[in-house]
Amino acid sequence: MSQDIKPFLQYLEKEKHISRPDACALITEAIRSSVEKSVMQGHEVEVSADPDTGKLDAWVVFRVTDSVSDEKREVNPSEAAKYDASAKIGDLVRKPISVSELGRIAAKTTQQLINQRFRAIEKEHVYQEYKDKEGDIVTGTVRRVERGNVIVELSSAEAILPYRERSPGEDFRTGDRIRALLLKIDITQRGPEFILSRANPAFVRRLLELEVAEIADGTVVIAAMARDPGYRTKIAVDSRDGKVDPVGACVGARGSRVRNLVKELNNEKVDIIRWQAEPLKLLEEAIKPAKPRNVHVDERNRQIHFEVAEDDMRIAIGKGGRNARLTSKLMGWRLDIAKLSQVADSPEAKLEAMAQDLARQLAVAPETAGRLVGMGITSLDALRDVGADDLAGSGLSADETTQVLAAIEKLRQS
Repeated sequence: MSQDIKPFLQYLEKEKHISRPDACALITEAIRSSVEKSVMQGHEVEVSADPDTGKLDAWVVFRVTDSVSDEKREVNPSEAAKYDASAKIGDLVRKPISVSELGRIAAKTTQQLINQRFRAIEKEHVYQEYKDKEGDIVTGTVRRVERGNVIVELSSAEAILPYRERSPGEDFRTGDRIRALLLKIDITQRGPEFILSRANPAFVRRLLELEVAEIADGTVVIAAMARDPGYRTKIAVDSRDGKVDPVGACVGARGSRVRNLVKELNNEKVDIIRWQAEPLKLLEEAIKPAKPRNVHVDERNRQIHFEVAEDDMRIAIGKGGRNARLTSKLMGWRLDIAKLSQVADSPEAKLEAMAQDLARQLAVAPETAGRLVGMGITSLDALRDVGADDLAGSGLSADETTQVLAAIEKLRQS
């Protein structure tokens, strides 16, 4: 058989990136195997292909003997002379075979073997192309959605974005362009399976590295990150150059960089704060504008208990507790948040506390004690020498004045 397969070799080399020598080796082995198993069972078949010319030849091999016992593998000298005039007993001679001798069954079997082996090579080439991209951002086109899983066509491979790796609320349609993290490559019996993710925190990290030049060159580093996909991401950044503001670099001019990030994440909220090595300082950064008060640190159990003002509780905890959970994950500490139970530090709050304390000690109304505090009377000792004339013009009613004077008299007698 002599056949020109040069166009096929060119196609495999250009479209499938399979070298000609590799293609020739696979084709010849497939033909030999299929012919020996079908139309020429028991024969020894030899096949060769020239990578340069594309010429394909095939022969049946016989051993020359003067006593033929196996007609499929042996031939007598007179018959051998038809193929090689110089053949002697013990030599091997090759009888050319034509395409018509292979038959339809052999041709079909050959085609199946070739396709099977080339698919295996193609999958291996695809794996080699993408194996170093694991953990990087890849771009593809949505081909279809199957039971919540998005099938994405990359440049030379097909990948899957599982439902569990999608952010809540994301909806993709056929033809959409999509960016995702190449999370991992699973090796299966069917070949490599490419798994994508848009919910993994590393997706946000890689997006930020692509968006912020200072992160790419190492000037700014992402020190910690916590994410609730589809809702909120907290990122703590630090600078290796004192002249570079890490938060400003990530936010960009007029918020351009972080705005691009939020757009890619379908309006997921992104908080970028400055990293602090001291846990309490990092806590202050993470829950701004809320302010932690009465902080107690349990280093052994890595737990921080603190209080915030009532108005700050919503900020510190966040909707559904997300801000508190993300802050805890970002810091690596367990947080115990309570409503502020101790008096705040403002002057007004201090005066109010004094009035409450004085009212309790004198057994008078808080409003009455408040008027005394307004006069500068903030303790029991200051009341001992106070008389009715001193209370004139204080704004106290007659009944209140009587109550206060009775309390002072009782105080003097004690």
